[in-house]
Amino acid sequence: ILCLSMPRLRVSAISYLNTAPLMWNFEQSSRRDSLREEFDVSYTIPSRCAQMLAEESADIGIIPVAAYATIPNLVILPDVAIASKGAVRSILLVSTKPIDEIRSVALDSSSRSSAALIQILFAKYWRQEVRYVSAEPDLIRMLSICDAALLIGDPALQVDRSRYVTWDLGEEWRAFTGKPFVFAFWAARAACADERELSDAAQVFRESRDQGLHHIAEIAAVWAPKLRLSKQEIARYLEGNIHYFLDQENLAGMQLFFRYATELGILPPVPELRIASPTQNRNSTEFARF
Repeated sequence: ILCLSMPRLRVSAISYLNTAPLMWNFEQSSRRDSLREEFDVSYTIPSRCAQMLAEESADIGIIPVAAYATIPNLVILPDVAIASKGAVRSILLVSTKPIDEIRSVALDSSSRSSAALIQILFAKYWRQEVRYVSAEPDLIRMLSICDAALLIGDPALQVDRSRYVTWDLGEEWRAFTGKPFVFAFWAARAACADERELSDAAQVFRESRDQGLHHIAEIAAVWAPKLRLSKQEIARYLEGNIHYFLDQENLAGMQLFFRYATELGILPPVPELRIASPTQNRNSTEFARF
């Protein structure tokens, strides 16, 4: 646990269903009050999380992976991610047309990573030129201005797939590359704490994830009425579609995404991955680099 004499670390989190397991200890556990003495948590959308780190109004944020390429001096907290090994269900390309007739896509402005991913898929997998327009996540309006819409998070889960043609971007990336896709991870400004403190913070976030994954039924019961989905659908999504670990396979998929995005000029060259050492391996004085 972090020393209470330190200023509280400011945490920017995401108010989507798929982050609920990550925030369990902060919101639901018996440790909630003590954690609030150590961390000042606020909730927003993915792109705003990254912006708060960039403007130094947050110390730690769960950021879209693309943001790592544009914000200097970040350290990735180990082991925790929002990823998919296949179909993700909450990142969708939606249209009324077949893929080869799509010439314009309205991009959900909430996340830069999913926007980069769809551009990679069109350029390298489907091999067709498409015009992109940033838009608020309103499917009807998005489809009134473009041939297709990219939706992420809760709005994507609520799409009536019987009415539209949909492509699951986690599934399409896996078909294209054979690798999983990492959508977000916890990152900290390197200047906000020393390595030992970041290792301790990483352990807090890891424990919160582990506890959340043991309480999926409770999370599903809370979120079902919010999203107008069944508890069973929500549990299947959290347990079967989202992978919450930053393992070696996920790291390899993330590095391939960075390489393709850089090749296409979607992202600037990505700095080496700096990953805080786990608490139990504090003998090193350096961050892990990949």
